[in-house]
Amino acid sequence: MNLVYFTDRDLGKKFPEILRAAGLSVERHADHFQHDTQDEVWLREIGKNGWVAVTHDGRIRYKPNEKSAVVENNVALLVVVGHAPFPELATAFVATEPKIRNFIATHKPPYIAKVYRPSATAVALGPAAPGRIEQWYPPAK
Repeated sequence: MNLVYFTDRDLGKKFPEILRAAGLSVERHADHFQHDTQDEVWLREIGKNGWVAVTHDGRIRYKPNEKSAVVENNVALLVVVGHAPFPELATAFVATEPKIRNFIATHKPPYIAKVYRPSATAVALGPAAPGRIEQWYPPAK
C-alpha cells in the first residue's frame, strides 16, 4: 500500500522532515496551500488525493464544519496527541508507524484516530518503543 501522509501546517517543518528521513512519503501543507487556507478546503483535497491527513489540532474533531469535511470527503485523519517538541512527536510517530499502517489497512475512511506517544515506561525499556493508535470517530461499535 502506497501511503502518503499529509502534514497539517500546525506540525511545522521538522515533523515532516523526520518522517521523510525515515522513508515515509510526506506532503506538507505549505507545499500545496496558503498558510491561511481553511481546514475544510485542504481536507477536501486530501480526500480527493486519498492521502492520510496528520494534524496536531486536537480540537478539529469538535468543530462541526471540519468534522463534516472529514466525513463528506472520506478523509483518514490522524491527530497526533501530546505536549512535546515536534521532533519528539515525529520520532514517536515513526516508531508507531507499523501500527498506524495496520490501522489504516483495516479501517475504511472516513475516520478520525488519535496517535499517542509511547508511555515513559515503554521508552525506558527501549527508545524506539511504539505508541498506540485509537479510533475516535466514528465511535467503535
